[in-house]
Amino acid sequence: MPKMTPDYEVRLQLDPARVLNSEHELVSAVLESLKVSANPLQMNVQFLDNCSKDIYDAGWCVRIRKVEGKSHHELTYKKRYDINDGNIDEVLNRAEKDGFGSKYEAQVEWGYTKQTLSISREKKVSYSGKTKLELPGLNESRKMAIKEEPDKFDDWGPGHDWGTKILAKARVFGPVLAKRWIGKWNDVQVYIEVWPIPNAEGTGTEYIVEASFKTDSHKTASTERNNLTSQLQAQGWALAEDSLKTKLILERYPCPNMAAENGDE
Repeated sequence: MPKMTPDYEVRLQLDPARVLNSEHELVSAVLESLKVSANPLQMNVQFLDNCSKDIYDAGWCVRIRKVEGKSHHELTYKKRYDINDGNIDEVLNRAEKDGFGSKYEAQVEWGYTKQTLSISREKKVSYSGKTKLELPGLNESRKMAIKEEPDKFDDWGPGHDWGTKILAKARVFGPVLAKRWIGKWNDVQVYIEVWPIPNAEGTGTEYIVEASFKTDSHKTASTERNNLTSQLQAQGWALAEDSLKTKLILERYPCPNMAAENGDE
């Protein structure tokens, strides 16, 4: 049996045209239905990768995040594995054969149709910006990510110091200033996040809205996912698609010229 025991995060996409008002805040019907507090938390998020997206293409992401109310910044290295036909144990065994162990946190991300195993390593880092939610700039982000990178990430690709070499040429994708509301549904804590990102045309902003909850139980995740999906569909709020936030952010924040990628600003 796999040594890593994952928890579960159910993620369901909501239709921004139906659940957001003209100020891009949750409409009162959503607040009431999911018993959500009216005052959201803010969080500022950015990703690191090179212009070729080599980190993402290898199934990894490197994220720096500052959440309102927390004294530290979060630097997370995450490796994702696709789960086919619900074979979670098979993918856990594969991750363990790749060398992931107790230092990493395992989570099954369960969307509308897709399941993904994410193996993550989070580091608490300090950065003093001009504002509480400010994120480090390009050079500081590179230095921070290289200093804290786990060996598993650095040694993942071909050649010596794969991770270090990519991070040394990385750029920042973002930042995205998102909002998170916290509510309660069927005795389960529910989160609703709104992420404003550039639209596909680059002419404005698209809002990604996601409802999620976490649990240690596969049974609870399965049952309450079905229940929540049914309720959201009945209200006309659900989108029949899976979350692609990271992919969209990496696609829609344009990469600068190659001089910047090679370390010159």
